Amino acid sequence: MAKDEIVWGVLGAAKINDKVVPPMHRAPKCRVKGIASRQPEKAREAAAKYGLAVAYDSYEALLADPEIDAVYIPLPNHLHLEWALKSVEAGKHVLCEKPIGLNAEQAERLITARNKSGCYIQEAFMVRTHPQWLKVRALIEEGAIGELRAISGGFTYFNTDANNIRNKHDIGGGGLLDIGCYPITTSRFVTGSEPQRVVSLIERDPAFKVDRVGSVLMDFDGVQASFFYSTQLHPYQRMQFHGTTGRIEVEIPFNAPNDRPTRVLVSERTADGSSAERWLEFPICDQYGVAANVFAEAILSGGRQAVPLEDARLNMRVIDAVFRSAQSGAWETI
Repeated sequence: MAKDEIVWGVLGAAKINDKVVPPMHRAPKCRVKGIASRQPEKAREAAAKYGLAVAYDSYEALLADPEIDAVYIPLPNHLHLEWALKSVEAGKHVLCEKPIGLNAEQAERLITARNKSGCYIQEAFMVRTHPQWLKVRALIEEGAIGELRAISGGFTYFNTDANNIRNKHDIGGGGLLDIGCYPITTSRFVTGSEPQRVVSLIERDPAFKVDRVGSVLMDFDGVQASFFYSTQLHPYQRMQFHGTTGRIEVEIPFNAPNDRPTRVLVSERTADGSSAERWLEFPICDQYGVAANVFAEAILSGGRQAVPLEDARLNMRVIDAVFRSAQSGAWETI
């Protein structure tokens, strides 16, 4: 009988599990069997919290379980490469939190491991399978706003907790890897192309050394995409796509709610030259559950992933260039 679901294990009792594990467990093609932690008590607490059958007392114990088909990795950024490699070596598929690694070279190593093992590895950019983003891409491809010429966006929150992993430079903390990556991936997704060069300005926290404010301009050879991000500003997020005959605005582009519909504003030029606005509303869904289910379906069918590793490598190349530009003060090619 053909397998009809993917059995998951979770490597680590991270806070983001509260958002990811319950909808993953409910997804039609998924079943989360258990969670592992280096602190067994944390694993037991998390398993009870999410209603999971097994609490593993180590990551290795989870990877040794023959029933586990795939692992979700919510560990700190500097551990993504290590445990993704160990997971595929154990024959497990991998859905790893973004960023897939600390740089494009690490993404390249994962591609090599994937090709050798035959396991699927995917960066967990849940936005890429949300219905609102699929619709935005389709609208632009259909010419709903004429010729796309510019993209603008922002993503910010406020966090000055010295103990938070996002404020620890030596383990991959900082704003670009945490949230600046979202305007990059969505700009690439919607345009269906890659930026040729980038220029950036980055300010680092004097104590934490992590990048706390950044502004980036990406040149998509005809489309100018700009965005800012910050880990120390009042919370905000928005993405806008500006065309010759209209504009599209994504109201809640990244942290899409799971308890109410999401909306996209489409502003179009009318026959008399004025502007008409309409809101497109998308039914309630949980983007984390959708992403996990789409990944599971790809594994079960042997089909193409929504976010293949080659895409993750391209996104990391842009991120690498943004960091280089902040140091050189000049345009950097991708």
